[in-house]
Amino acid sequence: MPVNQFPLTSPNDHRQYQYLVLDNALRVLLVSDPQASQAAASMAVNVGHFDDPAPRLGMAHFLEHMLFLGTEKYPDPAEYHAFINQHGGSNNAWTGTEHTNFFYTINADVFDESLDRFSQFFIAPAFNRELVDRERQAIESEYSLKLKDDVRRMYQVHKETVNPAHPFSKFSVGNLDTLGGDQDELREELLQFYQTHYSANLMTLCLVSPESLVSLEAMAQKYFSAIKNSALKKHYPDVPLYTNAELGTWVQAIPLKEQKRLTLTFPLPGIDRFYRHKPLTFLSHLLGNESEGSLQALLKEKGWVNQLSAGGGVNGYNFKDYNISFQLTDRGLGKLDDIIRLTFEYLEMIKAQGLDEWRYRERANLLRLAFRYQEQIKAIDLASHLSINMHHYCVEDLIFGDYRMDGLNIDECQSLLSQMSLNNLRVQLVCQEIDTNRQANWYHTPYLCRPLQEQELSRWRPKGDTNGLKLPEPNPFIVEDAQARPDKSLSPVPTVVAEANGYRLWHKKDDEFNVPKGHLFLSLDSEQASQDPRHAALTRLYVEMLLDYLTEHTYPAEVAGLNYNIYPHQGGLTLHLSGFTGNQETLLSLLISKARERNFTQERFSVIKRQLLRSWYNAAQAKPISQLFTSLTVTLQRRSYEPLRMAEMLEECTLEDLHEHVRAFYEKIYLEGLVYGDWLTEEAQTLAHRLSHILSLVSTPSGESARELVNLTGKGTMLRELNISHQDSAIIVYYQSPSATPEKMALFALMNHTMSSTFFHELRTEQQLGYMVGTGYLPLNRHPGMIFYIQSPSAGPLQLLEAIDEFIADFSYAVMQITKEQWESTKMGLINQVMEHDANLKTRGQRYWASIGNKDYGFNQRELVVAEIEKLTRADLIKFMMQRMRTKHCDRLVLFSTGEQHRHLQALTSDKMITDLRTFKLHSDKFHL
Repeated sequence: MPVNQFPLTSPNDHRQYQYLVLDNALRVLLVSDPQASQAAASMAVNVGHFDDPAPRLGMAHFLEHMLFLGTEKYPDPAEYHAFINQHGGSNNAWTGTEHTNFFYTINADVFDESLDRFSQFFIAPAFNRELVDRERQAIESEYSLKLKDDVRRMYQVHKETVNPAHPFSKFSVGNLDTLGGDQDELREELLQFYQTHYSANLMTLCLVSPESLVSLEAMAQKYFSAIKNSALKKHYPDVPLYTNAELGTWVQAIPLKEQKRLTLTFPLPGIDRFYRHKPLTFLSHLLGNESEGSLQALLKEKGWVNQLSAGGGVNGYNFKDYNISFQLTDRGLGKLDDIIRLTFEYLEMIKAQGLDEWRYRERANLLRLAFRYQEQIKAIDLASHLSINMHHYCVEDLIFGDYRMDGLNIDECQSLLSQMSLNNLRVQLVCQEIDTNRQANWYHTPYLCRPLQEQELSRWRPKGDTNGLKLPEPNPFIVEDAQARPDKSLSPVPTVVAEANGYRLWHKKDDEFNVPKGHLFLSLDSEQASQDPRHAALTRLYVEMLLDYLTEHTYPAEVAGLNYNIYPHQGGLTLHLSGFTGNQETLLSLLISKARERNFTQERFSVIKRQLLRSWYNAAQAKPISQLFTSLTVTLQRRSYEPLRMAEMLEECTLEDLHEHVRAFYEKIYLEGLVYGDWLTEEAQTLAHRLSHILSLVSTPSGESARELVNLTGKGTMLRELNISHQDSAIIVYYQSPSATPEKMALFALMNHTMSSTFFHELRTEQQLGYMVGTGYLPLNRHPGMIFYIQSPSAGPLQLLEAIDEFIADFSYAVMQITKEQWESTKMGLINQVMEHDANLKTRGQRYWASIGNKDYGFNQRELVVAEIEKLTRADLIKFMMQRMRTKHCDRLVLFSTGEQHRHLQALTSDKMITDLRTFKLHSDKFHL
């Protein structure tokens, strides 16, 4: 057994790794992480929907579901999920084209016991006959959930326009049609599929834990050696994804959401063999460039596109679609020939002038630095990622493979560029105003597919008219090297380094993660930001205009690993900068100077306004449960508004209105900021003085904007119905804490933690009410809360509310049945989740920033909540539920929508319906943050 193979690791990675192959040919990667508070495991199986039998489409996906529902050793179908949840973990799985991935995380002290349960999926699953019918109903719910999802709808059109002999053409999800018939027969086929496709030699396992490599190896041997090795070989058909009949085609399809997207696709062979030099990464670096003179900059300047992306597209064992996609403006829809021709002009320019070593080195250097200062990720994400990488890379490159760029390989680049040509092209147009002549199976998408015409190809041929296009200049922001400074932090948590009337800046020098990176958060509060829907709409438009205007100027910085985002919130807007610290201040200066220019043109105003309106109108096409989640915050937060309401206000706004709004926005500002990472105290203080000076030029100091939350105390059960066009019904039941104390945070968090797996099992698995079923701990404006949610194809809102109420009424008896040991274990599981070690600089920075937003100035709210969790008894939880949740008249908010197929059922009504949201919010008592 070879146990001496080790992957290349980052100098910044404290973990230890070891690769081995068990006697049954199972490939295993062990990861020992002494700093981890949680352990994780992931199994990736080289089986996916490409392996589905033709009469049983969705079988691989169905099998993935069934493996969770009991094994011979652990027959209870709810046991695995409950065990993971009780011990502070989470689990999931997905089925792709060629792989299925199962993964979970859990408290490290029970990793051994969890592996015993997990490994049995692959040794002796029960395939309980009674659960076969129930779980195919769950597959049907999952299919139904995505019926109006444009990504799925377009994916199906793609499948119908490829070579029908290629496995990519198969319907992947499955539903009651494809998994119908006698359940005994289906169970037999399921067993047959499992035995035919699941074999140890097609599996890769990754274990991550604080345990030593020696202990992890013993666990791998103990629990996974019994997986059967059938020595299976993969045999996907050696047929092309596109034959001549499917190449050279124009496909157009109608989305449900309003959008206009043009995609040029160049079919390529499988690309795994290119990973050492990454020629496509390099070519995308050139094609996707957004700086002055780039293809995107020129097309935006002409008012034809809003965005360009290069490099996406499906890929698999013998194919890769290389996509260049354009988000079109209304005007761009009439300029498709020009857009396509200019794309080919730019491709010719890259072929002739772009394949320079220095250009390649710029991109490679970024990956080299990213690897050298690789930031840690959560154990569950690491395990899942590495188990998949084991199917693509040699042992040495399991980690490094994603970053490896060994040098410019001109032959590879030229070979790939030669295939980005007019005779190897497919074009897709997604738009609502087009003709169609057929409808896709399963998702009913109207579309049209026709051959490309010679006259079209002639119009698209490059003529040497580059028309303002140029390749990017050397990037001044890229640093050859970066070093984290060894200075120690002067405080264990952020401290205020500068404060005056109207601003406050916090700072902490990081001395744990050892990366030359920083995170700057700057929040600008203005009373003008969102005092009503019109102001909120204009603030959002200002942010979008600003981001659009900044793109061309800041793109080189973003390429060099200096990222930024600007986003609106209840009180104003926040600027977040992240990345290498060397040039962070330069980027901040650039952002501030450009933001102050505000050179918004009428043309870009019209385009961005239209884009924003489109996204708000499209919100009505989101799945019902997503719309209810949006409406929950809108119903309760004083300064949050429905997307359609903001759209209504924005329709009439002019460029002059925007300029006036921006002027008023900056009249009175309160700034609060955090500088965290490889920044010294004196640097943060200097930055604070600069920011203070800039603010003094444009505004007068102000206090913080109010964050108000509707107080539900004494209101009883309030209902609000949303009119959503969808076949499913949906519901959210929200319980709010009347105070924001650590004790109440502990109670609500523990209640959610104790209930979640049982609720999921009872209402999803047992009662089959829907695919989207769950509970959640939901703090709003610091106030703890808890939600129950369901989206259902089978039941209306009244039945869903009754099911939730019945579950809550019965749950106190379930709590009484828990043993003392199980109760303490449940509490410890939650405590470990709350106190989970920050994996990286980003996670730590976000936690600090959230603490500042919550006025947790001691940065110890977690510890205070944990102290309260430790005190809580089962009697405390039962008493709390009896007082707060047991009656149908308790204080809570119920949001719901009635599915088209449930309109005939008895309606959910009450004398406490919210019919006028504005009046409800205006006259309700409020909590103030």
